[in-house]
Amino acid sequence: MADTPAAGAVETDTGRQPKSVRVVLLALMIAMMLAMLDNMIIGTAMPTIVGELGGLEHLSWVVTAYTLATAASTPVWGKLGDMYGRKATFMTSIVIFLIGSALSGMAQNMGELIAFRAVQGLGAGGLMVGVMAIIGDLIPPRERGKYQGMMAAVMALAMIGGPLVGGTITDNWGWRWSFYINLPLGAIALAAVGAVLHLPKKRAEAGIDYLGVALLTVGITAVVLVTTWGGTEYAWTSARIMELIGLGVASLVGFVFWQTRAAEPVVPLHIFRSRNFTLMSVIGFIVGFVMFGATLFLPLYQQSVQGASATNSGLLLLPMLGAMLVTSMVAGRVTTHTGRYKIFPVLGSALMIVGLFLLSTMDTETSRLTSGVFMAVLGLGMGCLMQITMLVAQNSVEMKDMGVASSSTTLFRTLGASFGVAVMGALFNDRVQDGMAERAGALGSKVTEQSAQLDPTKLAELPAAVREAYQHAVSSGTHSAFLLGAVVAVLSLAAAVFVKEVPLKGAGPRKEDTDDGAPAPAAVTEPV
Repeated sequence: MADTPAAGAVETDTGRQPKSVRVVLLALMIAMMLAMLDNMIIGTAMPTIVGELGGLEHLSWVVTAYTLATAASTPVWGKLGDMYGRKATFMTSIVIFLIGSALSGMAQNMGELIAFRAVQGLGAGGLMVGVMAIIGDLIPPRERGKYQGMMAAVMALAMIGGPLVGGTITDNWGWRWSFYINLPLGAIALAAVGAVLHLPKKRAEAGIDYLGVALLTVGITAVVLVTTWGGTEYAWTSARIMELIGLGVASLVGFVFWQTRAAEPVVPLHIFRSRNFTLMSVIGFIVGFVMFGATLFLPLYQQSVQGASATNSGLLLLPMLGAMLVTSMVAGRVTTHTGRYKIFPVLGSALMIVGLFLLSTMDTETSRLTSGVFMAVLGLGMGCLMQITMLVAQNSVEMKDMGVASSSTTLFRTLGASFGVAVMGALFNDRVQDGMAERAGALGSKVTEQSAQLDPTKLAELPAAVREAYQHAVSSGTHSAFLLGAVVAVLSLAAAVFVKEVPLKGAGPRKEDTDDGAPAPAAVTEPV
């Protein structure tokens, strides 16, 4: 039987949240923004950082160290919250993130910066999971849809504002403030959560599953390194990549085997007995695959082919992000009002396929208005999926597994993003290099031998014939990448069709069980 929500965690008869819960939600959104904004701010500051610290050959590790630490720690944070209490675990992750931010701002060389970014990533792994799990504790799923728009708005704001904020801070205050800016915002979130959030304290009798943590960490690290290095640092068929693939497969197989025997498994395999949870994990993986691939190639296409400025690169995604925000808000309101949600994974997946196919038709003659419409269609689809996947996943498990359900869903989306960037990127690079060799001969191949992605400054310096060849090559590359994305998105539609519409907790009378194996809907209690 599912636990009842924490006292003060649900709505009153008037439909209004207690003031304390609204304050906590604001603090959670600040923490969520910290986790999402960081890499986008740092990306803009990287040229300045390299200019001062040197170490250009290790530049990619500034991002990779953060990504690895975030991905590897995500499921651990979720489990710790389930075992020892959500509030203390979440506040600990904020503190670690702030320590990493402060140390990164004080780094004196590239080695220190990479190490401190890993510390920052460890904390970031707990921020997103903590936000989702605490919202899962505070608000019944039936009412949670109302807040989807808030979370989608934070995501859109981070993607649009990140490069702008990063550039402004670096130009006016220096790159170190790209890290220090996290400190006051994190302190506000920490103070608000500490003062206002009240959740039941927990203490698990079983200890931490250290072997499970180690196996999962090694497996995730190997997967992320394969997708990060494959086709860039090392050839896909190189010995290093093959070793990492073997290590990753062996670790993850060992992890699954051990989870069936551990006293307190990091990821309890019984949560995958719920059909809906498993399907949401699949859909989340594909959303990550598509979304991060799109955010990588759309600005590149618009800058290289359509001549857009790189300065406001976040604004180039506004049609997609705006549509995603509006749809997410509508989907949340409809779900709250009707208790029905299956239509959104199905409709969202279908729109995602259509949007990706339309984007694959872009060429050198496509106008910004047309590409904006195509992006909006993709955004409408993702808006139906972004928060619904988390809502349904959380609704499919018991309250005691809320943390691991949130962390597992987040992890699948993160891994999907890694695979999407790697696979779509490899296909894009191959198509660009082939196109340059075909249209510009040896000179074209030389231009793109180091990287298939040229910044606008280098592009402007090319001879007119080579520049035109590059624009055609980029159009060909984006065509292939988005067409691949559309094919992969078909799997999301197939998964969505099999979703079973289980009543959302807090949506009606209490039941002993559901057909999906999910816990009974929790009784809605009045705030104390």
